Amino acid sequence: MRLLARLGARRGARMTGYDVETVNRRRLNLVLALALAAAAAPMLFLYLLLVLSSFADSMLTGPDIFSAHYSLRNWEMLFRGQLSPEAGQLYTTRDIAMIILNTFIVALGVTAVVVVVSVLAGYAFSRMRFRGRRGLMEFIILLHAFPGVALIIAVYAIYVWSLQPLRGSPGLVTAYAMLYTILARAALEIPMSIWLMKGFFDRIPWEVEWSALVDGASRFTVWRRIMLPLVKPGIAALAIFAFLAGWEDLIYVRVFLYPTVKTLATFIEEAVAGIETSYLPVVAAAGTLYLLPTIVFFVTTQRLLLEAMSGGVKG
Repeated sequence: MRLLARLGARRGARMTGYDVETVNRRRLNLVLALALAAAAAPMLFLYLLLVLSSFADSMLTGPDIFSAHYSLRNWEMLFRGQLSPEAGQLYTTRDIAMIILNTFIVALGVTAVVVVVSVLAGYAFSRMRFRGRRGLMEFIILLHAFPGVALIIAVYAIYVWSLQPLRGSPGLVTAYAMLYTILARAALEIPMSIWLMKGFFDRIPWEVEWSALVDGASRFTVWRRIMLPLVKPGIAALAIFAFLAGWEDLIYVRVFLYPTVKTLATFIEEAVAGIETSYLPVVAAAGTLYLLPTIVFFVTTQRLLLEAMSGGVKG
């Protein structure tokens, strides 16, 4: 009888357009979605408090969300570089426009270096056969395992040694420090980025490239006019990852640029360090501004990022 009942249930499910596996899968997806929502809720609530505090007259802790007074005053103070609204307290005036510009320079510089090197190297590893290719690929992915903090001492030693000829020119020292920071930060992203781009080039059939080579096109022409348009999603995703890495960096910027050149990361760190004299809602506004590129990129490019992660794993 139980067997007949199960068969009848399955038949009824099929007649209505649903089978048992589909129903179970949907239930599993629902359970996973609820579990992820529950796990992410505390973090999302903290981000909400940060954003609301940037418009409030005090730092919010939760219950005072509905009783706080909201305005754009904190954002006005931020863009004036003022960290405290009261004359009796110490306030610091910063050129916030220059700080934002410095942050963009570092982020865009890291993006340019990572994209150019990764696209060229990814194509070479995917399409060219040369001695030591596999060993070099394994060595590159091994480099990704080393954290940036562990390498900072050696990177700083090289920086101090290479800086000696420029000691007499402060302008050149600042420009070199900016360039060195960009290159050092990009170097941390390049190993994995090369593998991601190699995966995208591996997905393109050889016949596409062979037909152009047979017609007389050079290797560079094939790479520029045929291969690059086919891997545009990978390049775009790679650029997003690289930009966010440069935008969010604190350690390398703090070591090589601070205090001569400041970015949003060091600006927020400095404001939090002076918490006794800083007006925290303004710091919350700076933190919200600092988060905006990350939020915008991940909300608008979710499919692109998933495609990049799935397309760059082929070895």
